[in-house]
Amino acid sequence: MLQPTKLDRKSSLSEFSTQELAQALMERLSISPDEWHKLKSNRKARANEQAAAAIVFLLKDQPEEALPRLQQAVGWLDRSISAPPCPTHQKGVRSEE
Repeated sequence: MLQPTKLDRKSSLSEFSTQELAQALMERLSISPDEWHKLKSNRKARANEQAAAAIVFLLKDQPEEALPRLQQAVGWLDRSISAPPCPTHQKGVRSEE
């Protein structure tokens, strides 16, 4: 079986809009519920996820939605934010009655 060449892949990518490609990237970089506990504090993974989401919003001409995601991405990279504790695993936390 022949493997596609870089040129073949590039021409097949041209069939998609920039927004579709960005959406695919966002979906690829999004942290799934199954991976959440493993990656919730992974700064690179979290920054990738937020930056990709910001690109999608920018391409949809929604800068007001892109900006907080870009700020989140920067926060993960400069270590100014951290993952909050998982609410289902906090000790001593009681639900409202």
